[in-house]
Amino acid sequence: MPLETRALRFCSSLRLCFCRAPASCPPLGFTKLKFPICRMLAALVFTLLCIQSAHGQVTPLTLLHYDLNPTQTLKTPLVSPQPCPYGFEYNRNLGQCSDVNECSWPQPCQGEMLCVNRIGGYQCLSSDYYDRPYRRVSPAQPEPSYPDPSDRIPDTFARAPARAAEPSYPIVSNPALCTLGYALAADGTCNDIDECETNSHHCNPTQVCINTAGGYTCSCTEGYWLIAGQCQDIDECRYGYCQQLCANVAGSYSCSCNPGFLLNPDSRTCQDVDECEEQPCSHGCFNTYGSFMCNCDEGYELASDGTTCIDLDECSFSEFLCQFRCVNTPGSFSCICPPGYYLYEDSRSCEDVNECDTGNNTCTTEQVCFNFQGGYTCLNPLQCQPPYIAVSDNQCMCSAENPACRDLAFTVLYRHMDLSSGRSVPADIFQMQATTRYPGAFYIFQIKSGNSGREFYMRQTSNVSATLVLTRPIKGPQVLVLDLEMVTVNNVINFRGSSIIRLTIYVSEHPF
Repeated sequence: MPLETRALRFCSSLRLCFCRAPASCPPLGFTKLKFPICRMLAALVFTLLCIQSAHGQVTPLTLLHYDLNPTQTLKTPLVSPQPCPYGFEYNRNLGQCSDVNECSWPQPCQGEMLCVNRIGGYQCLSSDYYDRPYRRVSPAQPEPSYPDPSDRIPDTFARAPARAAEPSYPIVSNPALCTLGYALAADGTCNDIDECETNSHHCNPTQVCINTAGGYTCSCTEGYWLIAGQCQDIDECRYGYCQQLCANVAGSYSCSCNPGFLLNPDSRTCQDVDECEEQPCSHGCFNTYGSFMCNCDEGYELASDGTTCIDLDECSFSEFLCQFRCVNTPGSFSCICPPGYYLYEDSRSCEDVNECDTGNNTCTTEQVCFNFQGGYTCLNPLQCQPPYIAVSDNQCMCSAENPACRDLAFTVLYRHMDLSSGRSVPADIFQMQATTRYPGAFYIFQIKSGNSGREFYMRQTSNVSATLVLTRPIKGPQVLVLDLEMVTVNNVINFRGSSIIRLTIYVSEHPF
């Protein structure tokens, strides 16, 4: 694709260029400024061009000429049918490129400055140069090729300031004359001088020389930009090139990711790493964005390392987890019961085993099996002590006709009961009631024996009944025998008699 040149605004006596990317300024002698600022650089006026190449290659320019008056608006350019170098225009009559006499343009120089035409350009001189008696302008001569820094344009006038050579291009009409940046070959053609290869450029050490047609450009390598004539590193990290972490290095940058992420092939973005694929957890794993979480099966808890599951000691939570005893197992626990009990349906409570009902006892046929909490006992057949005689399998009687029974209780009734160890108090544990009632009689209930520790007392609830109350907790296992007496008093007939209930209490070993 041919190169395209676009003339912008001009500033007299300036060497300025304002080009929109990706276009670039001519290679030598121009300063790229932000439009429309002008900056005095030299007493020269040139057509300022922007050069744009589709493939990064430079070919002879198509020159567009505009009115150089800085106060006027750009006019429609005349496009030459063939490329002409800088400072030349296409002569349709001659069919070739001819030098442009810039001094013939309206006001090419400002003020009282004198315009001197040069091949491929012109020069504006102040009055102190041409007011001298020896001022003469020689005919325009071909200028030597540059940009060797030691070369200067021949100074026709004494004390005239020298200028660096500008990029120049082949003159098609006269192969014997080469413009700046070209050298005459043996075959009479003008060949481009590679200033970068011959080291005749003026790029500073931080810049990179790029050869162009008739000149060269000083550029910065990737990762650097030009600041105050020096190539300085671009801090790409300031512009958010990396998704997560960015490290600036000279001329470049590198992206990295936070733990739990992996750098994508584009070297900029990060993707989540599924750590669970590596099975870091001893039980279950749940992947999260940038990390993961371990979970444990029921009965386990996560250790401090966040990945290992350790058994949870449920038994340490509470002493009331099991009614009797808690046994920790891997991932769980179990409750056990003491002998004489079985584990209830709730897997925590203990229920008494009734050995008398199950037949799992050692009682003989003559004995009576009595079950209590956590055990049983075999009761022998009732044997009444004289002068008592047995009237039933649990009652002895002393006859009133027997003089030996006068100061004894009329009957002794044998009863048995069980009591849990440490039972809360107070507790009503046994009831007494007169079975025979006499008119005009009243009854007195009392504990006759077996209450040396004062764990019990009788609370009379009516004239004919009373309740045995437990007042202090009793620890088992132990067996207590209480004689509970009911005294009958009848003042009408002057009668006083008593009956006894011999209560045997089996206190269990456990509080259930």
